[in-house]
Amino acid sequence: MAKGSIKDSDLQNTKKWGDAKYIEDDIIIVDDISNAPIPHEAMRMNFIILALCTDGHATYTLDTEEKTIHRNDVLIILDRHVVSNFCGSKDLKGLCIMLSVRFFFETIRNVSDVSSLLLFSRYHPIVNFSEQEADTFRNYFYLLKAKAADSSNMFRRNVVSTLTLAMFYDLSNVIQRVLATGEERQSSSEIIFTRFIKLLEQNYKHERRVSWYADQLCITAKYLSETIKNVSHRTPNEWIDNYVTVEMRVLLRNSSKSIKEIAEELHFANQSFLGKYFKEHVGMSPSEYRKG
Repeated sequence: MAKGSIKDSDLQNTKKWGDAKYIEDDIIIVDDISNAPIPHEAMRMNFIILALCTDGHATYTLDTEEKTIHRNDVLIILDRHVVSNFCGSKDLKGLCIMLSVRFFFETIRNVSDVSSLLLFSRYHPIVNFSEQEADTFRNYFYLLKAKAADSSNMFRRNVVSTLTLAMFYDLSNVIQRVLATGEERQSSSEIIFTRFIKLLEQNYKHERRVSWYADQLCITAKYLSETIKNVSHRTPNEWIDNYVTVEMRVLLRNSSKSIKEIAEELHFANQSFLGKYFKEHVGMSPSEYRKG
């Protein structure tokens, strides 16, 4: 792959694919996987793809490894991975859900073991569903599509978010089944990543220093940074900032707490520090985001 040839994907453009149903730039649902924006040329994904192959087969390259999907296979591609050389059979059919990174993390923030889901999708981007599991996914898909299309429902986004969360719980249950029957063991790097995410889930509200997490894991901050970057394509700081900003967004949009109270809850020195942090990572002030 020639240097500089990797393009960035754009979730907004996927609204043009087939009979897509969507909510802003958060979630987009299409009936036909052959119409999903899985590129022939090398492209770095800026969103999450979850797709079920219902007929036929397809091949694609994920980073540097060639992958093949068949009927009842679920394809999971997280952001920052490079996808290329997608080629589907003539009878390829499937269902595809695409989520923005923001919506994905806002939705799964309450899933009990996020690290398992993230690690599994990195090292097992394809999982075979039983007929019953595939039927369950189809039911979620068509219900999500119907709810996303119902613009008259003033709670449409909340309903879709709740359904998506339920879907990820069922997906996590399948993942736990696969992990329980598999013989693969986590590498030392994967173990560090899992422990880091679990620590982060418990402590992000009051601890944002990479050095603190490294100390808890009894390793250096440099080694932690290199390990997390290698496993997840994100730095520890990016993971920390993601958890903190997702929590900020949720509190601003779904609670009556003042910005001062949110600053106190998230252990910022004062409201001004929170405002600067939020604007740096989100691009607008907390009050502007709340009004929007």
